[in-house]
Formats: sequence, structure tokens, C-alpha cells
Amino acid sequence: MCWSSMRLSERLLLLLFFSVFSAQTAAIPLAVSSMLSGKAFQGVANFTTFLLDRSSGMLYLGARDAIVAVDTSSLSFKDKIEWSVPEDKRKSCVAKGKTEVDCYNYIRLLEFLGDGRIYVCGTYAFDPQCTFVNISTFKLEEEDGVVRMETGKGKCPFEPSQHYTAVMAGGILYTAATSNFLGTLFGISRATGPEQERIRTEQSINWLSDPEFVSSAFIEEDEKNNPTGEDDKIYFFFTEVAKEYDLYTKVKVPRVARVCKSDIGGMKTLQKRWTTFLKAQLVCEDRASGQRFNVLTDVFTKQHRPGDPSSTHFYGIFTSQWEREEMSAVCVYSLEEISKVMDGPFKELKKSCENWMNPEPVPSPRPGQCLNSALRAEGFESSLKLPDKVLTFMRDHPLMENSVVSAPLLIRSGITYTKLAVTLTTVNKGNNRQNATVLHLGTDRGELHRVAVVGQNATLLQELPLFSGTESVNNIQLYKDKALVGSPQSLAKLPAEGCSLYVTCEECARAQTLGCVWRQKEGACDLAIIEPVNGIEPEDSDSQCGSDRSSPAITELRVVEGLRVLLSCVQVSPRPCHWQHVPNRHTHRHHSDLEVRVTPESLGTYVCLCEEAGRDQPPCRRAAYHLTLEDPTTGSSAAKTTNRQYIVGYLLVFFLGVLMTCCTIFGIGWKSGKRSGAHSSSTSEKGRDLLPSSDTPQSPSSASLLSEAVPFTEKRNGTLNGHGGHGGHMIGHNCNHIYSNSSGLKLQESSVNLAEELDGRERAGPEGEEEGLGEGLSEMGDGLVGLDEEMAKLQVLRGAPLAQCEESSI
Repeated sequence: MCWSSMRLSERLLLLLFFSVFSAQTAAIPLAVSSMLSGKAFQGVANFTTFLLDRSSGMLYLGARDAIVAVDTSSLSFKDKIEWSVPEDKRKSCVAKGKTEVDCYNYIRLLEFLGDGRIYVCGTYAFDPQCTFVNISTFKLEEEDGVVRMETGKGKCPFEPSQHYTAVMAGGILYTAATSNFLGTLFGISRATGPEQERIRTEQSINWLSDPEFVSSAFIEEDEKNNPTGEDDKIYFFFTEVAKEYDLYTKVKVPRVARVCKSDIGGMKTLQKRWTTFLKAQLVCEDRASGQRFNVLTDVFTKQHRPGDPSSTHFYGIFTSQWEREEMSAVCVYSLEEISKVMDGPFKELKKSCENWMNPEPVPSPRPGQCLNSALRAEGFESSLKLPDKVLTFMRDHPLMENSVVSAPLLIRSGITYTKLAVTLTTVNKGNNRQNATVLHLGTDRGELHRVAVVGQNATLLQELPLFSGTESVNNIQLYKDKALVGSPQSLAKLPAEGCSLYVTCEECARAQTLGCVWRQKEGACDLAIIEPVNGIEPEDSDSQCGSDRSSPAITELRVVEGLRVLLSCVQVSPRPCHWQHVPNRHTHRHHSDLEVRVTPESLGTYVCLCEEAGRDQPPCRRAAYHLTLEDPTTGSSAAKTTNRQYIVGYLLVFFLGVLMTCCTIFGIGWKSGKRSGAHSSSTSEKGRDLLPSSDTPQSPSSASLLSEAVPFTEKRNGTLNGHGGHGGHMIGHNCNHIYSNSSGLKLQESSVNLAEELDGRERAGPEGEEEGLGEGLSEMGDGLVGLDEEMAKLQVLRGAPLAQCEESSI
């Protein structure tokens, strides 16, 4: 079909298709080395647990009813072990009120034992069980032909979706999980080892109050750099309901808890309970706005100096309990800061009035203290020898008075981060070497984001869509300069370090803080060198990319009342953006963009400001728009004339069609009459059967945009899949980086019927006659020429260019 013979609705539909197709093509991540999903896993899915053998490069995945082995060097499926629940046990689980989907065996724990085996635990239809996997044979251990199993209560959650964490310390398993079928009892425990040393937390809301466990870490002291003889420690991170705040609603707070490896409980008080359990609040607060993020979702443990436990830092992803829109922040805490708070004052609840107040004098030796050389010299070789007054104080004072405070490295609106991994590097800037941190962040929509943090500056480098929007990233493993990113259904491998992973000039320009520069001849991103390359200094990468970063002028947008427009604001920094506009109730945020419903009250200037140039600097203007109503007299006479021409054309075609139909019927009837004189009555009956019925069905109308508005296509972080503007202006952009200049207007599904915006040009005539009228109109050359001229006059509205700002920062 030729373009000139196509109707306007069909042309717009094709424009929409190609714009969406080009955007989806651009979204394919070129940096992904390989991917496993679907049939590659031989029907295994619901991956929840990853265990990486760094010596062999084998990755073990815990899934539903199976354990899978993947060779990370080639990212190929190697083998699988099936460990399912008997049918009668599944039926019993369903009979107890659980869903059939939950009554499978979901593998939630995979830990190396150090003796050539893997310790495996699964939910096993709400009856947790554990077993052993022989790594060499990759089979479950059996006794008398039956899989050797032991109870997993306290080691593994009952439900597949319950929050849970575990860590192996010296061959002993430490877990934080629910301990009953209903999921109402929680405990942090030493789950394996000698029976007399298996201890847990006290069943008290002062110890754990409806916690959601997130992560755990084993910090082993360095014997060479441990002059005080400090004991090894295990840290647990979780979110719980705060008991120290007396408010009208439940307040969630993030916590870090610590126990000591040599703790075996008390002699009389706190028998089989921790005598060293201490917890403190984690504060992730943006000091500039006063916004506090109080829900912890993931923690990544990283030693800044490999081999030095004292250099350990904990990077955490936080969200807010109070924010309606999606928002995520990343804060980092050092082991030194946490230890300082744990050695500080205790918080005390005075039972008479149930208010928190400063603690009473602390007994000696200090409650919650781990064993060290000084305590052993005093005769306290074990927690069993601690005095009752110390244990009693410890039982009543698990919470610390001070909090561990940190400012966010980044804040993202419209994004929910689920998993985090961190790589460290150094950057040469002149004669100075500067530390840099790269955050690898997985989202709940199957994306991987990279953010560079150099000093106090945080810069968004990349946004890579890896999986479908329904697959949340639930694991990130860093191994040999590669990132293994997993979801419940898929596994991807891609580079984790180096300038070469930034495949566009704009991404490379963002990575200047990491010492990257774009080589224009090679078309690749590479490490910068001190000498200029082809006369171009590394800091001129923006000009190489052709980026216009001047301060954007105000874009004039002429709109009509009732239209919904989406004003674009490209966010190039992980810092938040906000809009300045006239006060009205007809706006709604879409990530960093702003949706406006056009009313007389919503007209005016809209300015997008993003915090990028430092904490003490004013925000940077990224976009500015001025909404004005389109002159109702403009084009009205022309529209009426055009409508009259269309009506006359439609009527002419309609009557021509009726005349042709009548002539056809008359001709068939005349021929049948001639044959009737020479044939029998039966033949005449056959001839009458050939006459067309008056109820001849019409062909259904072709698919068009008359009954549906143009779909609203989501723009996320500067990447626009499809655009629309007033009057049905359709724009297709091929962009997969944060420098894209987006359209200023976009239509939403429920907002505008495109036929109404085109002045009802295709609405004449019954629905069943639409196709016939379109064909008749195609014969009228003047009408189509007018449509082509009108299409050529459509104004393309583009978003404002990026502002000239300093390096983005926190």
C-alpha cells in the first residue's frame, strides 16, 4: 500500500508502531555478554538463592523443587538436582489453608560447609527441611536409598516470600528467620553446631519487633592486626517496628544487630540465649531536605582495603514508609561507626511510664561486650561466667541510645532498587589519585543501573534493561570483572568494570569521573591519558558528543483545554528533581516528568529543577515550559471548509456506491430473467438462489485509531519509547542514554481521542461503511494531497535542551 493512498489514521498508526519499535530496539543492552532463561534451564524457575564457587566459577541456583549448576565462564547450564515434595504432603499443605503455589519446595539456603558439601534448605511445603549436596557428584546425600534430611526450622523460612538471611561462620550456620508455621515468631540464632551451643534471641518485642530480615555478614578478625584479642562478630541487618516511638501508627526503623561468635549463653539468666545481642538504629537522612528513609531493602558488604576487616563498609538500599511515589536511596556505614555506637550508651524503657530515657549506670564488665584479652585476664573465659546483674541488664537493654547516621550517596524518584553490588577503583586526576565507587543497582523492573560516586559527587552512568518489566532483579554477583545478574526466571552476564562497558559517547562522557574518555575515531570509550588525544582534552567529551548543555529556554506549548500533557525533564543525576509551577490540583508526577491536565487554572510556566551542582549550590534548571491555550479562531474556518469538503465527498461516494449496487442487482436480475424462459422451474429456483440477499453482511471496519486514544508510552530516566503531542503529532526517538532530548508533550491512554483532535475527519458515515468511504476518498486526488500537506505542517514539539550545570553530585 502506498503512503499517498493510506488514510490519516493508518499513517499515524504506522508512525506509532515504528517509534515504539525503534525505542525497543534501542533498549537492547549491547553490553550483555550472554543470557540464560526459559528453555535453557530445562523447565526450572523461581530462582531465589545464589551461591558462587569462586575457585571453580560454578554458580549454584536455588529454585523451586530444584538446584541448578551454571558454568559462569560460558554461562551455560551444567546440571540440576530435583528435590520435590511428595504429593500427599503437598495436599496436606493445601488442606491447612496454604495456596497450591506455595506448597512446593523453594530452596532458600545454599551454603558451603567446607568439606566438599553444600548445605541446602528448602520450605518443603511449609515444613522446612535441610539436606546435603555432594559437590563432586552433584547429588543429594542418601541413607538407605532415601534422601538424608533434617529439620530446617529456625534455619529456613516456612513461606517462599518471607524475609530471611543466613551466613556461614567457621562452618557454623547463623540465621535470622521465622520459627513457626504462622510466621509470628522470629529469631536470630546459631542454627548448627553442638546442641548445647545452639542459642537464639529472647522472645521479646524489645529484642525483635515484627522484623523483616535483609542481610547478614560475618566479620572475622585479623589475627595479625588484633592486639586486643577481639572476638569475631556476626552482623544482621533488618527493618522492624520501633517500640521507642509512641505514635498513632507503626513506625518502621532500619536496624543493625551484632552478636559474638564465642557467645554460648548465660548460666542461669539468658540460658540458651544471646548474651551479646545489641542493636542500633540506622539513619539514612538527606540533611538538605530533612527527608529520612526508614525501610531497609538490601545491604552489600565491602572491604575498602582487602584483607583488613576494620575497613569494612556496608552499603544499604533504603525506601521510605511515608512516600506515595517510588523512591530509593543508598547510604553507606563503616564498621568503625557501628562499633562506636555499640560501645556507647544504652537506651532504656522505664516501665512505670513506658517512656524511653537515658539508661541507669552500666554494670561491669560491660553488657554485650565480646570476649577479648582483657576479659579473659579477669577470669571471664566464657559467657557462662558473666554475673547475673550483667545478664539481667543485657536482657532489658538490647537497644543503643545513639544511631548510626549517614547521608545518602544518591536519591532516585520513580525507581525502586532491589539489589546492590559495589566495585571500588582509583582515578588519576593530574598528580592526585582519587577513590571512586561504582554502584551496580538492580530494579524491580529488570534493569541494571550504574552510578559512579567520586568524593561527594554521584553520577548516573547507565540504565540497562536486562529482563522483562515483570522480572525483578533479585541477585547480583561480582566475579572476575563480570556482573552476574539474576531474576526469578533469568540470568545475565555482563562486564562490571572498565570504560569499555559504556557503549555510547554520552555514557562515556558521564563516566569522566572514572577517568574515561570517548575515542571518536575508534567509536569506543577508553581510559583517559594525561596527554591530549588528537588535540582534544578528556574534559571535552561533551563537545565530542555534540551535547547542547546550555541553559534551556522556555518552550512555548499551545494546548487545548481538557488535554493531558506530560512535561519532560531529563534527570542526569541520582539527586531528586522538583517542579516549580502555578498552584493547581491538576498535576501528577511520573518519575521526574510532570503530567498536567489542561484547565484555565493550570496554564502558566513550569520549570524543572534538579539538584546536581553540590549540596550548597542552587539546583540546576533542566527544562522549562509555558502552557497557553490555542486560539480557538485559528484554523476554525479552514476546519469547517475541510469538513464540508469531506461531507460532500463522503455523500458523493455513498451515492455512487448505491448506484453501482443497484446496477449490479439489475444486471443480475435481467440475465436471470432471460435464462428462466429456457429452463424448468427447478432451474429458476437455482437462479433465484444466486440473487444477492438484502442482508449481505458488510466487511468489518479496519483497525483504526477512531475508537482508541494513542497509548501513553512511559518515559523513564531520559529514555522515551514513543511521543505524542497536541493534534496527534507523533515522534519516534531512538535513544538509550540519559542525554536524550525528549518530547515536551505526550498523550495518555485515557486522555484524548485522536479522532477528536483531528476535528472528526473520519467520523462521518456508519461504522460499517468506513472502509468503503476510505477507498472512495482515495480516488479523490485533491483530498489526499490536502491530507499530505496537512501532515507536513504538523509541528514537532521537542523537549528543552539540558542545562549547563556542574558535575552532578550529592
